[in-house]
Amino acid sequence: MKDPNPIRKKLLALEPSEGCWLTLASPAVAEAIAHCGFDWLVVDMEHAPNHMAGLTAQLQAIDAARAHGAAAYPVVRVTVNDAALVKRAMDCGAQTIIFPNIDTAEDAGRAIAAMRFPCEGNGGVRGVAGLVRAGMYGQDPSYVRRANEQACAILQIESAQAVRNVAAIAALPGADCLFVGTADLAASLGRLGDMAHAEVREAVGRVIDAGRTAGKAVGIFANDPEEAARYRKLGVQFIALHSDVAWLARGARQARAQFSEACR
Repeated sequence: MKDPNPIRKKLLALEPSEGCWLTLASPAVAEAIAHCGFDWLVVDMEHAPNHMAGLTAQLQAIDAARAHGAAAYPVVRVTVNDAALVKRAMDCGAQTIIFPNIDTAEDAGRAIAAMRFPCEGNGGVRGVAGLVRAGMYGQDPSYVRRANEQACAILQIESAQAVRNVAAIAALPGADCLFVGTADLAASLGRLGDMAHAEVREAVGRVIDAGRTAGKAVGIFANDPEEAARYRKLGVQFIALHSDVAWLARGARQARAQFSEACR
């Protein structure tokens, strides 16, 4: 059985952590970024060309990097709040799941239930299987018994409706983190592409306040280190420092510009 989920441990303790989005569907990129000092890496299945076999390869790559001293643990964002997709991602080895488009407490309840094996009236609906990667292909007899306590649900608040319902969502046991999806939230508020608009910032503040009131961690995706630092000062614990593709493209542009300047 894997060690207790360190991501969930940090979230429950309201400790700060930083991560990065993986959108290139590349195990090599996942392994390389895992050595860059992040606490966690999100393998994105919602807006990236990932499939289950590719997800497994990236989870293996991140775990391999950690075996050689890296700190990063994997997180998986599923395509949609669907118990079948959650089951498959967890069977592949994911312990922490990001759920997009959580608009109501009922949505959140379904997400939390999808991560748990049925046990003592907990409402869990996850199908039970031990002969999977998460259970060391049947060689970890404690896996099924202990998997529920390692499950970590990160719920994306990314619509005006979700902001209205955020207090009820945050109050649910098993809602380990409220993750603000600023791009979709801006669109929902009629401010497509303008995440810096005052109305969007006010909505983000409401989510942060709801997390603080409920004693729940809050997460967000930052466009640059300066924005990330501002969110940290506002009380956001779980911060993504953009993505693999952003750092690749930015580094390439900077190198090209520096080369052109040096040749003048």
